[in-house]
Amino acid sequence: MSRLADLLASAASEGLLRPTAKLNVDAMLAGATHPVTALAIEELATAGAWDELNDRFFQTLAFGTGGLRGRTIGRVVTTVEQGAGGPNGRPEWPCVGTATMNYFNVSRAVRGLIAHARRHVGGGRKPRLVFAHDTRHFSREFAEFCANTCAELGCDAYLFDGPRSTPQLSFALRELRADAGVVLTASHNPPHDNGFKAYFDDGAQIVEPHAAAIVAEVNALTSESYEVVAEAARGSVTRLGREMDERYVQLLRTLLLRPSLLAEMRTKIVYTNLHGTGGHIIVPMLRECGCEVQTVAAQDVLDGRFPTVESPNPENAAALKLAIELAEASGAEIVIGTDPDADRMGVAARDAAGRMVLLSGNQIGSLMAWYRLKTCFELGWLTQANRSRAVLVKTVVTTELQRAIADGFGVGLVDTLTGFKYIAGKLRKYEEAIPADKKGDYRALSQDATRGLRLEYSRFFVFGGEESYGYLGSDAVRDKDANGAALMFAEVAAYAKSVGKSLPELMDEIFAEFGYHLELGKSLVMEGADGAAQIQALANSYAQQPPVVVDGAAVVRLRDFAKQDLFDQEGDLLPKEKMLFVDLADGRAFAVRPSGTEPKIKYYLYGKAAPGGELDNAKAQVRSGLDTMWQWLEEDAGMRLRV
Repeated sequence: MSRLADLLASAASEGLLRPTAKLNVDAMLAGATHPVTALAIEELATAGAWDELNDRFFQTLAFGTGGLRGRTIGRVVTTVEQGAGGPNGRPEWPCVGTATMNYFNVSRAVRGLIAHARRHVGGGRKPRLVFAHDTRHFSREFAEFCANTCAELGCDAYLFDGPRSTPQLSFALRELRADAGVVLTASHNPPHDNGFKAYFDDGAQIVEPHAAAIVAEVNALTSESYEVVAEAARGSVTRLGREMDERYVQLLRTLLLRPSLLAEMRTKIVYTNLHGTGGHIIVPMLRECGCEVQTVAAQDVLDGRFPTVESPNPENAAALKLAIELAEASGAEIVIGTDPDADRMGVAARDAAGRMVLLSGNQIGSLMAWYRLKTCFELGWLTQANRSRAVLVKTVVTTELQRAIADGFGVGLVDTLTGFKYIAGKLRKYEEAIPADKKGDYRALSQDATRGLRLEYSRFFVFGGEESYGYLGSDAVRDKDANGAALMFAEVAAYAKSVGKSLPELMDEIFAEFGYHLELGKSLVMEGADGAAQIQALANSYAQQPPVVVDGAAVVRLRDFAKQDLFDQEGDLLPKEKMLFVDLADGRAFAVRPSGTEPKIKYYLYGKAAPGGELDNAKAQVRSGLDTMWQWLEEDAGMRLRV
């Protein structure tokens, strides 16, 4: 160890190893118990791989309000990490580092969550935690590790018997009346990443006041070792399988507003789960409802390498390429793709000319919001008398077209911060507003019963979503749900077919009625320790020196979500978040924020045209305006980074 200590000290003195990285390496060597840790660090130091060590140790992977996310396979894989190798050619051991996803950090995270759950429950019973995982490298091992840690610390754990989606974890947590839950996933991130996404007893991702308490518990732990409780006090590990799947599918069936449409129209769908979890529920469910479903055989394989795509992100055209090719060959009407943990859904649809067209996340959500509102009124669930209690919920960065739709139907719309946990917070508020003597065991009630209660005493959540391809149509799940979204969107496609329209034609009808809206999502990627510093510097620059003119248009309103007290449409104070939203005099707008889960700073661009004009001209003019604004923003960002 003295040789390693000398190497590290020398590199730090020469400026090769960042001061914070040196401190974190020393802390990990002191707190880690597995021999791979010291051996991997020594191998990298001996090889002079200081950039790799800086990237692995530039920070401690802090437990945030969404849990942990980071690399689980390094850019450089040491021979000791590779070991005997693992499934699908991955290393035997995860990436050693304080800024990476490995057993050291997963151990800290789950023990901090357990400690808070135990304090929240009190001494009356053992806390109950639910664990799920996707198909990523080390996901199953991390999930097993967490469940066993729970049992050894005196808690009861529930562990799915194979890969399951994130929304199913949320559902099972609520269904089992558990106290907390975790899904091991990095969602749509590249294959070298993994994550620890934490949930609390309402089935939603952790928010205040629990977030700060759990973060404090996790960050106070500096070692991966812990004391196992006496055998008599240990908890159990219960496997969840087909029975929980069926309970979840029963809920999903209630999302259909006109179930007969799917059976009558026999919509032809090509579906891909992009090597992830979605096919487990979506394919049999759609077939049962009457859809003709084909899958992309090469992408049915559960493989954490995601070998057929550059990125397993259904919002990217390249990820749906094989599915679109199959649709072209088979004559399918729509393509549906979901990311590895099946919380995001992307769609391509055939237009009137027979071409497959990609729909944006904003368009997919707007189609579903419009159809579900229209149909709720047609079914008599919503009326002129009760429509003020109906609500759409979206994030601030999601299209304003949905506000125009809500206004057109005379229902409410509420904006939340970016992140589905904030939409879930609204669902919790609406549930808690129902008098206790009326709702009883709310989770045991049928969807018809809960809708009646919300319309009488609270607010009826019709639909919610975010521009990043996440959607929700029921408050029985408290996170975005691509399983349910696939079913809901299949119904929209069946409706369009029933009235002789393609989905792009239906989208144009909505634009004609409510105004043309276009949104572009852009980002600047900056990886590693240097990239993190650049992202922070750029975000700070916008806060300290916000623009006054953008692409020739004056700034007329600026909302700094980190500094200002901003309130939503219900008068609730929005939590502070590092995001700037800028409105321009010519009707364009943009927002900028650092990503909370990826090494990038994200830009959201908005343009619109009023209803009544010629639609093709409106589309061309709005698109041109956003293209020139993005060019201006890119150049401006470069100048800000050079200052």
